Amino acid sequence: MKRESKAGIKALATERMYRLFELAGKEFAKGNSARANRYVELARKIGTRNRAVIPTDLKTKFCKKCGKFLSKGKNAEIRKAEKWVEIKCLECGAEFKRKQA
Repeated sequence: MKRESKAGIKALATERMYRLFELAGKEFAKGNSARANRYVELARKIGTRNRAVIPTDLKTKFCKKCGKFLSKGKNAEIRKAEKWVEIKCLECGAEFKRKQA
């Protein structure tokens, strides 16, 4: 059996993380927030297990403190400053800043 390279494994892990966040968004829109939160948890585990970095566009879609899926206007407040994007989780009250891309 052929072993995959580390780069190939990380690429596959990143692809799976994108797919899980896509599914989380669909489930959250349906009103099933528990399943959306589970998908986020699975994506974070995949990143940890394979030492793959979660892409920056996905980092703003979940709370770093409570791990919940964040949706603008429903359970998250997003404010844009000159150089920063401020994200506030309305579930646990945590606030995060991210550089604007």
